[in-house]
Amino acid sequence: MGLSRRTVIRAIGGTGLALVGAGGLFAVTRTPERALAPWAAIEDTPPADIRLDAFRHAILAPNPHNRQPWLIKLVSADEALIFCDLERRLPETDPFDRQILIGFGCFLELARIAAAERGFKMDISAFPDGLPAERLDRRPIAKLRFVANPTTTADPLFRYIPVRRSSKQPFDTTRPVEDRTLASLVSLSSTTARIATTADAALVETLRTLTWDAWMIELTTARTWQETVDLMRIGRSEIEANPDGVSIGGPFLEAMALTGQFSREQSARPGTAAHNGSISRYRPIMATGMAYAWIMTEGNARTDQLAVGQTFVRMNLEAARKGLGFHPISQALQEFKEMEPAYRKITGALGAQPGQRVQMLARLGYGSLAARTPRWPLRSKIMGA
Repeated sequence: MGLSRRTVIRAIGGTGLALVGAGGLFAVTRTPERALAPWAAIEDTPPADIRLDAFRHAILAPNPHNRQPWLIKLVSADEALIFCDLERRLPETDPFDRQILIGFGCFLELARIAAAERGFKMDISAFPDGLPAERLDRRPIAKLRFVANPTTTADPLFRYIPVRRSSKQPFDTTRPVEDRTLASLVSLSSTTARIATTADAALVETLRTLTWDAWMIELTTARTWQETVDLMRIGRSEIEANPDGVSIGGPFLEAMALTGQFSREQSARPGTAAHNGSISRYRPIMATGMAYAWIMTEGNARTDQLAVGQTFVRMNLEAARKGLGFHPISQALQEFKEMEPAYRKITGALGAQPGQRVQMLARLGYGSLAARTPRWPLRSKIMGA
């Protein structure tokens, strides 16, 4: 007979501390310190090589399923090429690598901000060997050149890189998001990537419903949910061995895993406690969006997608500066066929016109600071290192 929840909690000392999915709270005694070390590393003495300084910040960028797909090739004394690790894409939920490429835009913008802090301008040449077609390929995403420039202005968002988070938690429904805070996000729009926001009660309620419906489509479509399940890292040992994907830890869930009460196989199978637990955990998260922000482009070129990532991470940093919780929830924007009806509904609700593309959507609100998510160390991302 399996252990009951009460029995397991007694066995671990009744702490009740757990993490269910990335972004929750790790128990103090089970924190995967090695997997979180890259966050602390940005407080160390800066390396002499400006490129390494920029990239130790860039690897903290938000990216789909925390796959961290970047590969870095250092070239000459002041250049670098950025490639996609093709094994780290998400072919089921991101079949055209659009979201992965947006993550690269986030990576490039954090590198640029960090370089500016040291008085360097980072020139970006996107797709120097040509544009990819339907999927990304082995050609570089970008060529970067770092140039010392005394006129380079430090970016005020730099100091918020260590506290930028994706807040996967319920928000305080008694605390509205102020219009001036939303306006500060909109002000970060670029000529390519336009930000819009809403705290309108009727539209917020509509978006709560539509984003939840889209999340359930991803969960109930076997192959797309399996993609998430395959990336679950259960317990400190798995998280530290593979500090990417969906981190699941804490003493309760680790004890459940050890006694056969929680596993990837159970998480993938409808009707199990593990599968139902994912639904019950996310329902209050998705139901407590207090405002929403989205990014729209006039087209959907690869260069547009990179620009979206650059704008998106700036918006995330600005939210951190304002103490605002920020949670990307772009399931409804995914391109697999089962999501098409949800995409039409949500883009209609957001006012997209023919030819325009809603690229990213985020849920906003106030809550406690989310935990840091695991990261691979910089040295693991440098080709030939």
